[in-house]
Amino acid sequence: MTRQLPGRTETVAAIVLTAIACSACEDLAVRNPASLLAPVFQRSEVIGFLAGLGTTFAGLPDLISMLRKRSSAGVNPRMAGIMAAFQVLWIYYGLLIASRPVIVWNFIAVCVNALLVRSYFRFR
Repeated sequence: MTRQLPGRTETVAAIVLTAIACSACEDLAVRNPASLLAPVFQRSEVIGFLAGLGTTFAGLPDLISMLRKRSSAGVNPRMAGIMAAFQVLWIYYGLLIASRPVIVWNFIAVCVNALLVRSYFRFR
């Protein structure tokens, strides 16, 4: 019996679609990367950071439960893998529009989802 990683097809499809979307588009260049490091926060960014807090940590309860139980029962790694793949696109989008909340929260979400998938395969 061969062992195949779940979600492999979905991950490859997400990568291919991302490559197609990002190839040969001059408008995808980051316009002003220096503005991402500006120390002044606007009101919209503060609201963006607060809004991102909830959506970023949506997978955290599953991760904490899995780490406590040392079991992957009831966890679907495909969902976390697909979310992480599309959150990489959100990071790129955040760079394009120079939005710190979009970049920061999606970077953290990618890390949480990657840890969730890694833990799933460790405890499986």
